[in-house]
Amino acid sequence: MVGHGPTVDVDVLLAVASAVRDTKRLRADYLRHDGTENRRLLEPHRIVHSRRRWYLLAWDVDRADWRTFRLDRLTPRTPTGPRFTPRQAPDPDIAGYTSRGVTTDAYRYRSRITVHAPAEVVAEHIGPTVGVVTPINDNSCELCSGSNSMDEMALWAAIVGAELTIHEPAELREHMATLGARLLRATDLSTPLA
Repeated sequence: MVGHGPTVDVDVLLAVASAVRDTKRLRADYLRHDGTENRRLLEPHRIVHSRRRWYLLAWDVDRADWRTFRLDRLTPRTPTGPRFTPRQAPDPDIAGYTSRGVTTDAYRYRSRITVHAPAEVVAEHIGPTVGVVTPINDNSCELCSGSNSMDEMALWAAIVGAELTIHEPAELREHMATLGARLLRATDLSTPLA
């Protein structure tokens, strides 16, 4: 997989890491996917680094739930808040929990696909911010991903370059059948171009 993720300001990383270490509440401005900014009051639990991005796993005080925040979109406010008693993490596998949070849970559509190729081969094409790749055996793995677009889900499924079994959602199977028929028509040289 090529490319680099967004750069995180060192001061942001240090401020968040200090709040995690000192178990102090963190007030922050957060830039959402839609470009709007809002203020958050967080109990920071752990910083997680994927191959391309830095994330903060934190308890969102106002929403009374665990949330994952991209650090390149977060601006800490000073001073930090009071100390808090750390909560039990939502999952013992913090990296896996964070990966699921940014690859499937945040999206309208979620897919579960068996890829008939080794997990390490599939992981070369599917980064941890795109999907979760779990080995089934030496020659197959499960790919779970999410998107707000069926076209994007189809693209990620196709890019692995291996045989697939789509378990869910049913709409993805139908969408890929329609897309496959359209692609086959595009290669039909007997059909004149308009």
